[in-house]
Amino acid sequence: MGQSKALYAVGKVVCKPIFKLLYRYITVIEQPLPLEGGLIIASNHISNSDPVLLGLSQKKRRLFFMAKIELFKNKFFGALIRALGAFPVERGAGDGKAIKTGEDLIRDGEIMTIFIEGGRSKTGELMRPRSGCALVAQQMQVPVVPACITIVGNKKHTFAKRVIHFGKPLTPKELGLTPDSGRRELKGATTMIMDEIKRMREQDLIEYKKG
Repeated sequence: MGQSKALYAVGKVVCKPIFKLLYRYITVIEQPLPLEGGLIIASNHISNSDPVLLGLSQKKRRLFFMAKIELFKNKFFGALIRALGAFPVERGAGDGKAIKTGEDLIRDGEIMTIFIEGGRSKTGELMRPRSGCALVAQQMQVPVVPACITIVGNKKHTFAKRVIHFGKPLTPKELGLTPDSGRRELKGATTMIMDEIKRMREQDLIEYKKG
């Protein structure tokens, strides 16, 4: 674990100036994350850079996240994102194993990042959310922090300016999730999380519309 933390620290030092230059990202944090304890960050997903930007935007906590296995084929990039908390997931094959890895991390007091839409939006617009995030929160009984990545510059430009916005933690009680919750409650919790992401996106589009 000590070596892993050291690699994470090195990875952040290497990536931060590069990503700051490329994306000129702004971080908005409505409430600092708890300094310890497992929780989930539920974010939208617009590009392969999202996990790194989310991780760089939090100074005191390390974020873990699933990344498609194709990203690990390049040895250098694969090693870099591993250092930044990524672990591979195979589409349609390894999802169960990846979710278990995430749950183990939460159980160990770490932060698991889940892209609530289940995939990347090619247009940058929000997509329909999936209930996987709420399901993990229900099973683990941990808070969910909504997060929104918004493009505020030229959306057609690969390195358009981003706003990385973290909302306030939503407890299982606030989400209406108990260990016995069913589909109805999961759907309601998913809607609540996504509504917060929509709110942050609308706010940031107005606040930073000049790019």
